[in-house]
Amino acid sequence: MEFVHRPYDPQSTVAAIATPPGEGGVAIIRISGSDALAVASRVFSGDIHSFASHTAHYGKFLDRMGAIIDSGLALVMRAPRSYTGEPTVEFHCHGGSLISRRVLDAALAAGARAAEPGEFTFRAFMNGKLDLAQAEAVQSAISARNELALGAAGKQLEGALSKKIAHFQQALVDSASTLEAWVDFPEEGLEFTTLDAIIESLSITLLEMRALEATFSHGRFIQEGLSLCLAGRPNAGKSSLMNALLGYDRAIVTPIPGTTRDVLQEDLRLGQLHFRLCDTAGIRETEETIEQEGIRRTKKAMEEADIVLLVVDAQQVGQAEERSLIAAALPQKTILAWNKVDLPHPPLPDLEGWKQVPVSAKMGWGLPELQDAIEQLIWQNGPPSKEEVVITNVRHKEALSSACHYLAQLIDGLKAGVSPEFLSADMRACLLELGTIIGANITEDILNSIFSKFCIGK
Repeated sequence: MEFVHRPYDPQSTVAAIATPPGEGGVAIIRISGSDALAVASRVFSGDIHSFASHTAHYGKFLDRMGAIIDSGLALVMRAPRSYTGEPTVEFHCHGGSLISRRVLDAALAAGARAAEPGEFTFRAFMNGKLDLAQAEAVQSAISARNELALGAAGKQLEGALSKKIAHFQQALVDSASTLEAWVDFPEEGLEFTTLDAIIESLSITLLEMRALEATFSHGRFIQEGLSLCLAGRPNAGKSSLMNALLGYDRAIVTPIPGTTRDVLQEDLRLGQLHFRLCDTAGIRETEETIEQEGIRRTKKAMEEADIVLLVVDAQQVGQAEERSLIAAALPQKTILAWNKVDLPHPPLPDLEGWKQVPVSAKMGWGLPELQDAIEQLIWQNGPPSKEEVVITNVRHKEALSSACHYLAQLIDGLKAGVSPEFLSADMRACLLELGTIIGANITEDILNSIFSKFCIGK
């Protein structure tokens, strides 16, 4: 059943366990809403209503019958100085799953409702504590799998993306105001700017918007990771290279050609990025049905991969099979890994337009150089700086793309001499698309989609 969040009810009070499931030193039960202090006072032994905001107090947690569940801290955060902007109380109890569940049950019995996925952040958005881009950054930070993803989420949470969008909106509104003044008061002869100046200003804004949209190519890699496919002939050493990159024996390695019959997948961290590493069946002509299916899957994995590591046995340099395999690959997303260079082999060719790295999966030679080649292929113009705002969210990218489309239409119309009043729909559509990024004019469907991805308790 698809998650649909409830309409925001400022009179309701919700509670949830805000820490991950399992055993730990401390578990946090968060209560937020208009009756948060009243609910908490029915569970905690101390006088919650007398506690000053942002203070912690030791006491007992009691069930509805007055029996002691556990002891711990109660933290009171009075509105609007809380994450949600509502009165909030957090109980810090011991971290056993049973203890935290019983404390939560006591809060629910005392009048709170179980919070839905992302409901605390949803309430923060509804109360103006976060805009929608910042709310999405919360989930991005939680799910970040590398430092770059965490850094991008942190900048978005601080409002860097929102400020960019606000800058675009202000520039568009300024130009729109001038155009409307010309339309509404043509007899006044307003000449405080020219049409060429407005077109130039709008064109600069369009370039800035397109530059931000273009960062998604890197942002997707940062947030989602990349697929890295190991391909090559049988016995080229693909499985050995997979094990060497992972640092442990994941794939079976034997001298028998065709050992790998299916696509093996494993998570891999290289440098600052996350990869989905795939080891595939060796490519060769065969009549064996199962191996044929494995080779079909190999070719499909190569087509879908962000990067292909084409593993070639250095001892087989110049062989027709190796030449045809290289000729069929795409240099723009392929790295040639000349494997087994620890063994006697002919001179390696210098193929123009290809990234090539000599390696020995068995000896561990060339792995740092291989990592450098992968990073160079990804960051052809260097990785994004810490100051750069990077789009990592598909929804933001699509909204920016639509906004750019409408703005380009508007500029083309002005250049063609179309009267501004006939172009107002393009301006409104552009501003509308930008607004959806930060939460203006947002639909229920978008809110459902965003907050359904959150965990309960956040």
